[in-house]
Amino acid sequence: MTKVIDLELNLPPTVEQTVDRLMEYVLHRDEKGLANYGNIFGAARARALEFTPEELELMRRELSSQELESRLRERAEKAVVPLPQFIGQLDEAGIEWGVIDTDSHEKTAEIVSQYPDRFIGVAVVDPREGMKAVRELERAVKELYLKCFYATPFRFGIRANDKKFYPLYAKAVELDIPVFVYTTMTYRTDFPMDIGHPVYLDEVAMDFPELRIIAGLGGWPWVPEMVGVARRHRNVYISTAGHRPKYFATPGSGWEMLMQFGNTLLQDQVVFASSWWTYDMPIGQVVDEMKALPLKDSVKDKWLYENARRLFRVE
Repeated sequence: MTKVIDLELNLPPTVEQTVDRLMEYVLHRDEKGLANYGNIFGAARARALEFTPEELELMRRELSSQELESRLRERAEKAVVPLPQFIGQLDEAGIEWGVIDTDSHEKTAEIVSQYPDRFIGVAVVDPREGMKAVRELERAVKELYLKCFYATPFRFGIRANDKKFYPLYAKAVELDIPVFVYTTMTYRTDFPMDIGHPVYLDEVAMDFPELRIIAGLGGWPWVPEMVGVARRHRNVYISTAGHRPKYFATPGSGWEMLMQFGNTLLQDQVVFASSWWTYDMPIGQVVDEMKALPLKDSVKDKWLYENARRLFRVE
């Protein structure tokens, strides 16, 4: 079995997370901003609890918010996957280890300490907080043993080349950790669509040639620009997070350049990341779809395992 490293390994959502996100979808989907993600992914979230969107709409009209939450919680409690069971799913999928994120650095560190051979924790800090963010990143790495940093324009509304990120990039170089950067369009309607455009990474890679940069979510729909940035900079890796692998090989999907260059000139700069919960698909199926792509066998091994191992300097 081909070994796999997953650089965006969603943990199974808790009951509270499941209920909160569906409540957001049902009650706030017409609002501006993050709520638009409910319009994009809400139907899949509903199906995960065996509701149709029509059933949710009916409950929205007929039930109080408390009654609706209770109904959702009842289904969510049956659907939740305990962490030990999830570890079994990783074993079945051949996933050796993966990068995880939670709602706090302490919680991430706690989970990593329980499964040190299976998870690597990522730190998320707010670049708008200046030196406070820099000190928190250093604490997360040196005291909590998290091993990477997520620079996310998606959360904070500033582009990757915004100088507010620069002290954090410099600290990441000093700490010798990789940096994930949100690199794709956003469905948020309170930010510009191009907040995560890959062209902004070009300046970052120029200014920080020692920084190991992971362009999360592959740069879609600006895949040619993403490929161009990676060709210019050997320290930029392209992550497959956030997109079902089968679509990479679908004509007209926009991924044609990644498939061409990723199978040849960029074969050492593409890394697998499942983001399986984004589209609510069993993680083993995500891995199977990746393995089914029309890539050379040696390239599949690199995408799925070797590139990530080298990126994180794991022996």
